[in-house]
Amino acid sequence: MPLTLPPPAGAHDPVTPEGHQEPVTPEHRASGPPSQAQPLLRQEAKGEEEEGEETGVQGAWGTATAEPGWRVWGKAAEAAAAEEGQGEARGAAAAGSGSPAGGAGGGRGSWRRLLAWLRRPPQCCPCAAPLPRSAAHCCHGGTKMAALAYNLGKREINHYFSVRSAKVLALVAVLLLAACHLASRRYRGNDSCEYLLSSGRFLGEKVWQPHSCMMHKYKISEAKNCLVDKHIAFIGDSRIRQLFYSFVKIINPQFKEEGNKHGNIPFEDKISSVKVDFLWHPEVNGSMKQCIKVWTEDSVAKPHVIVAGAATWSIKIHNGSNEALSQYKMNITSIAPLLEKLAKTSDVYWVLQDPVYEDLLSENRKMITNEKIDAYNEAAVSILNSSTRNSKSNVKMFSVSKLIAQETITESLDGLHLPESSRETSAMILMNVYCNKILKPVDGSCCQPRPPLTLIQKLAACFFTLSIIGYLIFYIIHRNTHRKNKPCTDLESGEEKKNIINTSVSPLEILLQSFCKLGLIMAYFYMCDRANLFMKENKFYTHSTFFIPIIYILVLGVFYNENTKETKVLNREQTDEWKGWMQLVILIYHISGASTFLPVYMHIRVLVAAYLFQTGYGHFSYFWIKGDFGIHRVCQGAFEKIFSLWPLSKCFELKGNVYEWWFRWRLDRYVVFHGMLFAFIYLALQKRQVLSEGKGEPLFSNKISNFLLFISVVSFLTYSIWASSCKNKAECNELHPSVSVVQILAFILIRNIPGYARSVYSSFFAWFGKISLELFICQYHIWLAADTRGILVLIPGNPMLNIIVSTFIFVCVAHEISQITNDLAQIIIPKDNSSLLKRLACIAAFFCGLLILSSIQDKSRH
Repeated sequence: MPLTLPPPAGAHDPVTPEGHQEPVTPEHRASGPPSQAQPLLRQEAKGEEEEGEETGVQGAWGTATAEPGWRVWGKAAEAAAAEEGQGEARGAAAAGSGSPAGGAGGGRGSWRRLLAWLRRPPQCCPCAAPLPRSAAHCCHGGTKMAALAYNLGKREINHYFSVRSAKVLALVAVLLLAACHLASRRYRGNDSCEYLLSSGRFLGEKVWQPHSCMMHKYKISEAKNCLVDKHIAFIGDSRIRQLFYSFVKIINPQFKEEGNKHGNIPFEDKISSVKVDFLWHPEVNGSMKQCIKVWTEDSVAKPHVIVAGAATWSIKIHNGSNEALSQYKMNITSIAPLLEKLAKTSDVYWVLQDPVYEDLLSENRKMITNEKIDAYNEAAVSILNSSTRNSKSNVKMFSVSKLIAQETITESLDGLHLPESSRETSAMILMNVYCNKILKPVDGSCCQPRPPLTLIQKLAACFFTLSIIGYLIFYIIHRNTHRKNKPCTDLESGEEKKNIINTSVSPLEILLQSFCKLGLIMAYFYMCDRANLFMKENKFYTHSTFFIPIIYILVLGVFYNENTKETKVLNREQTDEWKGWMQLVILIYHISGASTFLPVYMHIRVLVAAYLFQTGYGHFSYFWIKGDFGIHRVCQGAFEKIFSLWPLSKCFELKGNVYEWWFRWRLDRYVVFHGMLFAFIYLALQKRQVLSEGKGEPLFSNKISNFLLFISVVSFLTYSIWASSCKNKAECNELHPSVSVVQILAFILIRNIPGYARSVYSSFFAWFGKISLELFICQYHIWLAADTRGILVLIPGNPMLNIIVSTFIFVCVAHEISQITNDLAQIIIPKDNSSLLKRLACIAAFFCGLLILSSIQDKSRH
């Protein structure tokens, strides 16, 4: 089931008292400090330095004054090249200073200086390159070479691959993929029912995945609700009889396969008035024709669904002769017009014959070969599809059972009849074909038409369109003004005179630009989540699909580690790191379908609780220390949550369910108070100076620290053992609200008691932690499908490449939304209370308008 958690503390909701920051400019958000952004994408940011303990040379691994990253490299290169002469040292400094020759585009000169320096013989010397403290005492040529090559390589990569270029690449990818899918749908058709009836593959052993859409597994209540007052008829041989039994068992699992095998079998559920009949007609002959002909008469009640098919008896009785095939063609030709007439008022399906496993066939069935079956199937398809001259046949070919049988026929007991699991899959496909368009299940995208645009969606499209037009007007005016203010040449002196122009951007232009970008992103959301342009598939869990990505991100997180700016408990970098790795684990949990594995599910529930724990801890700490209870602070926190509130959430809502909110609240009803209590205890200990939060120092005395570490590790492992031994999800969920805090507190103590652990953090995880809220919201619309029950498919046929491309676009979009939210928050939420109250009144009026429109639309639908 999907995990729903409140938005974690964002840029304006610090988790630590020291984490309060002034509003960040768009430029700062776009770049960010290198400790947060450089592991993935280039940021025009500041590096961090500190003096080496013994060498006295600045390194990039410390936490002293900040300089641009390229200047750090320039100083390192200058120090390294000092013995080669002052000329080369000045050249290296020029490369670090950002000059046109050696700064932004001086890669060739940088490599030349590096190679010149590498020619020097190895010697023990003060480290010229930024090195870890372990190598700062005495380093040799190999270590210095590796350090300089690493820094230079990272600088060159970051120069050509930036956040901006990544987002442009993502935009190009979206446009190309959208064009390809549009062309494919025009060429191959837009009817997902055809894909459901004719194509698919197995995920694992028993999970059938139709091509391009998701198949819902119907429950008894859903099946009865769909088929109320309906009549379904199955006509054919023993294979059709098997399909009939499997279909009926979806409605009534207790229905037994008994009675006359070579006779008619009725079924009726009187409560829901569902009637399902099997009519024994093993050959396509006059008997079958007469049965179908009766239904074509106007005075007779027609079945709502007709499922027919037969051939193996004709092959068996006539010993596989060619004359029997010719007679089959003649008979099906005479039946085709009757089926076509019935298909105008009922759903008619012709089931193609499944292959057989010839090695298991008994002697009296040896003449039933796959070659003969293929010939009969070709005849049926050719005749039924050509029964109408100028239009497409309304009789639908149920050919997907052939694909299912090809994978499972070896499990057959007699070589002719399919195993029960295969029959259940075919019956569920029939149920999806008929019921998806009636019940519209969230995870049943096959055979569902595209939902119509709502009134609110139309108004939103108009609003964003006007914003785009307004921004283009501003851009054109600004461009013309810039041209008019170009430098002009003084004819007397021959020098250029530059006009003084105001390059500041007006708040209105920033507002329009933000809405313009947000409109494009919402269009992509609509294409992925509502327009049925891209494909969707079901998830299938295996241990490797969950644990291998976990190991991969763990390695990346450990590789990209840096020193923290401060060493207090739950400092800003550490909480960003915590949110980051938790969000990545939750994303992997969702896309791999690991909720079916109970031990993983229970540990993910702890991560969800930890987000709420951070919320309680962070807000309590801020209000306790700052004493800021003003309306501006409250609005800053509310702004990030407002888009998940009704009625704005109605724009992209499928089905609201109060039970989900109740279920989430019950699971984590205590953990926010646990976070507040922990914040109170921590602040009290800090005030009494009980804690030692210096760099490299343990949090308590050595004895107390070791004792608490031992207790924390034991508690952490004990909870994991208990969660792994859970047998019943409902029982474990009952205990979760009370015991989840144990593992959360154990993790905090393990992470913060050792001084060395408190002094470093993973910049890789922290970068994702900065956009964890956006990642959490966007995953439901542009990465997953059907409320986390499925996966969005941008590139069909290649699951690995699809995950890579969709994840890249997903992360870029989340990062851009983070910037847009920050820009809008600065403009819409001023610090002046009077202005803020006026804007709050406007926002309230806006929501009232949405509420009225939503009510009007709901009434018009009903």
